[in-house]
Amino acid sequence: AGRGKKSAWELWNVFPQVTSVFVKLMSTPDGIEDDCMAVIERFVILLYDRTSGLMDVNEARKDLFSRKSRTLENIPPTRAALLQHTQRAVYQAGHIWSQVIVNDPVLPSPSEWGWEREGNCWKPKWTTLPQAKDSCYELIHCSCKKECKGRWKCFRNNLDCTGLCNCGGNCK
Repeated sequence: AGRGKKSAWELWNVFPQVTSVFVKLMSTPDGIEDDCMAVIERFVILLYDRTSGLMDVNEARKDLFSRKSRTLENIPPTRAALLQHTQRAVYQAGHIWSQVIVNDPVLPSPSEWGWEREGNCWKPKWTTLPQAKDSCYELIHCSCKKECKGRWKCFRNNLDCTGLCNCGGNCK
């Protein structure tokens, strides 16, 4: 979200490792290997923060949200959501489009590639994680560095610091 074709193209030009992964994934793969997913994660992290040294998209989300105060709309998707999106893209590019001129293409079930059946329709499976509203009653983070007191949101709401706080949940 919020990252266009031009940004992706410019990043691709300076991150050529992703080319071999794209080629591999458009060749009707049986699945997405962990090493391919790691390169895609790194590519997505760099789309959102060119200076990041992080390799895990979930860690990058935490860093951008807590330390750099980015809104949820301006951080990368979770790894679970990224995997589902990648599976849908691979299904379309690697299975459907790669067999477009084949008379009788052999296609795997969309349910194995990021889709779920609802009645007579196939709908995207956005993530395998539970909805945040169902698992987190409140997403509060503060700008504390070493001790929560007074004006910090954690202290005011009588909550312990979490990994979303600047202190990383290590306040005294």
